[in-house]
Amino acid sequence: MLRRLTIRDFVLVDRLELEFQGGFGTLTGETGAGKSILVDALAFALGDRADSSLVRAGGERAEVSAEFDLDDSPVAAERLQAHDLDAQDGLLLRRLVDVKGRSRAYLNGSPVTVQQLREVGEGLVDIHGQHAHQSLLRGEAQRALLDTHARLDPLRAEVSAAWRSWRAARERLDAAAGGIEALAAEREQLSWQVSELEALGFSAEEWRALNEEHRRLGHAASLVEGTQASLQALTDGDAACEAQLAGVTHRLETLSDYDPELCQVALLLQSAQAELGEAVSTLRRYANRVELDPQRLTDVERRIEAVLDCARKSRCAPDELPSLLARWQERLAELGDAADLASLAERVEAAGKRYDELARRLSAGRAEAAATLGREVSQVMQQLALGGGRFEVALLAVEGGAATGLEQIEFRIAGLAGSESRALARVASGGELSRISLAIQVVTSQAASVPTLIFDEVDVGIGGGVAEVVGRLLRELGGERQVLCVTHLPQVAARANWQWQVSKVSDGGQVRSRVAVLGDRERVEEIARMLGGIEITAITLQHAREMLQLS
Repeated sequence: MLRRLTIRDFVLVDRLELEFQGGFGTLTGETGAGKSILVDALAFALGDRADSSLVRAGGERAEVSAEFDLDDSPVAAERLQAHDLDAQDGLLLRRLVDVKGRSRAYLNGSPVTVQQLREVGEGLVDIHGQHAHQSLLRGEAQRALLDTHARLDPLRAEVSAAWRSWRAARERLDAAAGGIEALAAEREQLSWQVSELEALGFSAEEWRALNEEHRRLGHAASLVEGTQASLQALTDGDAACEAQLAGVTHRLETLSDYDPELCQVALLLQSAQAELGEAVSTLRRYANRVELDPQRLTDVERRIEAVLDCARKSRCAPDELPSLLARWQERLAELGDAADLASLAERVEAAGKRYDELARRLSAGRAEAAATLGREVSQVMQQLALGGGRFEVALLAVEGGAATGLEQIEFRIAGLAGSESRALARVASGGELSRISLAIQVVTSQAASVPTLIFDEVDVGIGGGVAEVVGRLLRELGGERQVLCVTHLPQVAARANWQWQVSKVSDGGQVRSRVAVLGDRERVEEIARMLGGIEITAITLQHAREMLQLS
């Protein structure tokens, strides 16, 4: 759960550090005091959008850190391990954005992408905004809520992938059937080109060897002449240097008996004599191998010309011919598959069966979850002055299916405007929609694995006895999760286990938000303010005490 939130230069907040408790807590205060800014700051730390407008006027950068205890969040712990991050001592999320809009993110001090931050944050906190009920009017939002509540998101991803594979198979079949003549012409040309290159039997290694051999054979006469002349100068001629070196070495060895300083020179010449002998031996072996071979030179030149001819036809460098052959062979195999309409049709059928199997499993899961969700939300609605109202989740068949499955999801209400079941957007008024949204959020949050729930003024448009029920529901939810609610309703605030008051102060022309942790006496005063407005009477204070005692 959330343990600490540290905020620096974020919108109206200059410096703020908040220590969170478990259970159900509320943020209260005058309109515009900055209650929702604290929720926005947490959302920013969890990977929400970031731009320069978040930086407080006069600041260089906004910074928010959120510290979590992961004992009750196995999902987040698993995601951290997936990113090779240690979470034994909890988790610290840190996010910054500067005045130029540049953002950075960290998990336990390690730099991460915003996407990685968001993935981990999804397992930590679930934020229900004050306009959440508006999204419930959209079909895609209704489908996402049902699938997430029923833990069907992985299966839906499989269905989507199967749909794309099926569609791709159909497109290949349609393309093959429509362009069979063009494919046949391309296949015929490629077959001829592949056959020619395969007959050539050429490799990049051979091209290098051919060029080396051609250079050697083309200069064979020069090589023979140069080798013989070198041997003549080194050892075979009358003035060969090998004999002269041997004579000089012998003389210096004799003279060294008279002067030992010449010993070193004699030793060096002996070494040179040995290396000269080795060079002469190697040169003789080479001379025995090198020869004039006009026929071999002709054969090599013909081979080179054949390679160059293929390269010119293929419009590529000679050493690129092997890779070109591989590409042509691969394309020829594809064309062979494309020409086999029966095989393509079988693939379409197999892909369609795979999609149908997965989609029907998804439909079965949705049908079961829809019945359960409808029943549970209807029960909560009875407590929210929506007596007689019934919530339903309709599964509307989509002909031929879609990437999202075999049906559309539609939230419906019956009993509010007659007995007929109608789409949520057509039945509920603004206040009713807000209460229905809250009922859905309470039910879906109870089944979620996220340990911390944030409700940002979701009780707008609710009052009186219904507000007391809302407070009680959130209090019950706080027994299982950490719940934080931004509210204007004293009936909701009085039910909280703990309460903070948010206010604005002006200092030197700048407006800042402040948060005060309320004790028992301060809570009475704050609840009284929420009840009575500007003038707080003794009766209002007494009413506030009674409300807190009932909690």
